[in-house]
Amino acid sequence: MRILTITAQKPNSTGSGVYLTELVKAFAGEGHKQAVLAGVYREDQAEFPEGVRFYPVYFKTEELPFPIAGMSDEMPYESTVYGQMTEEMTDRFERAFRKAVRNAAADFGPELVICHHLYLVTSIVREELADLPVYGFCHNTDLRQMKKIPLRREYIRRQIPKLDAIFALHEEQKKEIMAIYPVKEEQITVAGTGYNSAIFYWNRETDVCSATGEPGMRKGKPVRLIYAGKIAEKKGVASLLKSLSFLPWKASELEVYLAGGAGSREEYNQIQGLARHCGYPVRFLGKLSQKELAKEYNKSDIFVLPSFSEGLPLTVMEAMACGCKVIVTDLPGIRPWIEENVAHAPVFFVAPPKMHHTDEPEPESLKTFERELAGTIEACADTPYPGYPDLAKVSWGNICRLVHCRKDLDKTKHR
Repeated sequence: MRILTITAQKPNSTGSGVYLTELVKAFAGEGHKQAVLAGVYREDQAEFPEGVRFYPVYFKTEELPFPIAGMSDEMPYESTVYGQMTEEMTDRFERAFRKAVRNAAADFGPELVICHHLYLVTSIVREELADLPVYGFCHNTDLRQMKKIPLRREYIRRQIPKLDAIFALHEEQKKEIMAIYPVKEEQITVAGTGYNSAIFYWNRETDVCSATGEPGMRKGKPVRLIYAGKIAEKKGVASLLKSLSFLPWKASELEVYLAGGAGSREEYNQIQGLARHCGYPVRFLGKLSQKELAKEYNKSDIFVLPSFSEGLPLTVMEAMACGCKVIVTDLPGIRPWIEENVAHAPVFFVAPPKMHHTDEPEPESLKTFERELAGTIEACADTPYPGYPDLAKVSWGNICRLVHCRKDLDKTKHR
């Protein structure tokens, strides 16, 4: 099969980008011919398996004289916020992607088109490639944009229901998609997520606790806490650092490691200021490769993701695979999906703060969240490692099989 994958932004650097790239790798392993169309800068390097064609849409050029439009308002690279795009910018954006989509389809001749994010570019693809099967993967940030801003909203609401299939991360996201778009339930398949088991696994040689025979057991040593993702307020990083003031431990009993790039430079500087005044040592690791991140997970006891909004974070699966206990905000859909798909998952949940304007935490609720986060960190550290989780159901290959099943069901539609 010939598969064309499309995204409006970089096909790496973010959770949705990793998701896209790993699916491309999994399909390549099955022998499919593939191409990828994505928004990038001229200096970016495509990182795909040999033989995958790449069709770039270049930003910061004469055609698109502004940074890449990011599905999150804070991206780990220079970006444009969709909500701040002018009519002229939006028109340029549409023209560039319409042209690129038509050219890529004519040159590559896809039999299936997979788009990431149920948003503007996916809508353009559905309209431009009306005779081809087009599938859309939801990543949560696309739903937030639809709720927050009016940019081409009615156009998007008309086009997304015309997709041949939609893939949701979990059941709660499926319900949210149906609340936003007039789509039929049978159009949506819950796909979940995967992780790269060749990179993320418990490595006894890397794990500083390997002498104990178990990951996550650091007798006589400080608890090692790690976060991975954008260093941004909405990811809960500032709240994580503030929560540490409620812990009863000595300064020598905890180490904190933050892996990831800046969401915005202003927020990053503010978070660095919080770190300097924290009662425990905090180290900024910067943006890491997946292999480097796996090594850091293997050195750590607890992975914490105190985000205010998530779909189904890949980092939770990756950290578990490396032997970490995990703390994650109890956001819609995450707990049921983990309970159904990961037996013996060493995951602790903390109730999220109350939100207003879609993704802004209420100040008083935020203080409660930070106290509860501290209590969860303490409880997690005091709980013995329950045993390695069963991650057999969590793989990119499983998602590829769901795509194949859907294609088989729809195979007569475009004849």
